[in-house]
Amino acid sequence: MGPKIDPEKCIGCGNCEGVCPVVFHLDEQLGKAIVLDPEGCEFAGCCEAAAENCPQGAITLGEGE
Repeated sequence: MGPKIDPEKCIGCGNCEGVCPVVFHLDEQLGKAIVLDPEGCEFAGCCEAAAENCPQGAITLGEGE
């Protein structure tokens, strides 16, 4: 199970994309972050940092992340 972003909590600050651009992207039309590659956490190694840097706590990581 990959990372998930709660759209109700996401404020579109872009921290996740800045920390882990291979997995997260700030969709400017939505004004929210989206997950580009749900499997990317396995090789990118930056998903935990992205979740820790989310000021709203909008990112949750799947089991084993």
